[in-house]
Amino acid sequence: MSREIEDVLQRAAGAGRISPEEALLLYTDAPFHPLAEAADAVRRRRYPDGIVTYLIDRNINYTNVCVTACKFCAFYRAPKHAEGWSHDLPEILRRCGEAVELGATQVMLQGGHHPEYGVDYYERLFSAVKTAYPQLVIHSIGPSEILHMAGVSGVSVEVALRRIRAAGLDSIAGAGAEMLPERPRRAIAPLKESGERWLEVMEVAHRLGVESTATMMMGTGETNAERIEHLRMIRDVQDRTGGFRAFIPWTYQSENNHLKGRTQATSLEYLRLLAVARLFFDDVAHLQSSWLTTGKDVGQLSLHLGVDDLGSIMLEENVISSAGARHRSNLAELIWMIRSADRIPAQRDTLYRHLRVHRDPADDPTDHRVVSHFSSIALAAGAA
Repeated sequence: MSREIEDVLQRAAGAGRISPEEALLLYTDAPFHPLAEAADAVRRRRYPDGIVTYLIDRNINYTNVCVTACKFCAFYRAPKHAEGWSHDLPEILRRCGEAVELGATQVMLQGGHHPEYGVDYYERLFSAVKTAYPQLVIHSIGPSEILHMAGVSGVSVEVALRRIRAAGLDSIAGAGAEMLPERPRRAIAPLKESGERWLEVMEVAHRLGVESTATMMMGTGETNAERIEHLRMIRDVQDRTGGFRAFIPWTYQSENNHLKGRTQATSLEYLRLLAVARLFFDDVAHLQSSWLTTGKDVGQLSLHLGVDDLGSIMLEENVISSAGARHRSNLAELIWMIRSADRIPAQRDTLYRHLRVHRDPADDPTDHRVVSHFSSIALAAGAA
C-alpha cells in the first residue's frame, strides 16, 4: 500500500474529508482489507452500539404505463400497450392493509410516468392511503415522478411538492437517480431529466422540509470516475441541505430490457463502492446495501464495509425483480444475516428510529409470513 493511500485511509477513518480524486484513488487502487477496515472504523465511530437496522415495508406499483422508456427498465409499458395496467384505489388500499397486517411501517408507492397522472392524481392517492392507514409512512416517488406530474399539471416543482406533501407524502425515495453524470445517464435514459435537474428537485424538497434517500445504479457501462462523480454530485447537495438520510447503491439487473447483459458490476466492485461511499459521505448518516440485487451473501459481507442498514424485507417489489432480481428473504433470515455478522439486529422506522432491538437471540421473530415476495405478485399485477 502506498503512503498516499495509507494517508487518505487514515484521514477518512478519522472523520477527515476526502476529495473526489482521493475517493477514486481508493476505489481503484486501495487494497481491499485496509479499505474495508477504514470504512468499518467509520461505522463503529458513528454507531458504537453495533446495531444494524432493517425495515418492513411494501413497494406498491400503481401503474406500469410510462412515457420515459429507460433502456434498463423491464417493468414499463408504453401508453396503449396491451400489457399496460393501472391499479385502482381500492386495490392499492388493499395492499396497504396487507402490509399493515404483516407489520409494515412504510409503503413506497411508485409507478411509471403515466401521461394522464398529474398532481391531482397523487393528491388523491396519498390522501386516501393516509386516511385509511395513518400509521403508515408514505416514503414514495422520486424527482422524476415529481417533474412529470408538475409538467402534466402545468405547475412548478415547488407547487407540486407542497400539494403532495399536504396530501400525505412524508418522504421522497431516491428513485430515478440511476447514474447522475451526463454521459452514462443519456446512454441509458435519454428521455429522463438530467442528473443536475434530479438533484435540483431534491434540493427543493429538502428546503421544504421533506427529506429523502439517495441511490445509485451501477453496472450499465459507466466508468469508475463516473461512479465517483455520482457520489460527488450527491455530497455537494448534502452539504447545502442535509436532507439525504441514507445512500443506497444497487446493481443493474440485465433481464428483459434493452441493455440486456451488456455490462454489470461485479460483487467486488459493489463492495468497494460501499466502502468508499462510507468514507466519502462524511455528511450522510446511513449506508444501506442491496441484498435484493447482489444476494444475501454479499449483503451480509457488506456489514463489514461500513454498512449499518440492510434495508427492507420488501413484502412486494416488481420493478427490479422484473429485470432479474430473484433474491428473497424472510424476517427471521434477515435477522440471522445481521446477527451472524456479529451485529445486533434492530427494526427501524423511516427516520431510522429503533422500534425493536433484538439483543437476545431468544427474542428473534420467527414469523415466516413476513417474507419478500416478488415474481408471483408481479405476474398478478401484469394481469390486473
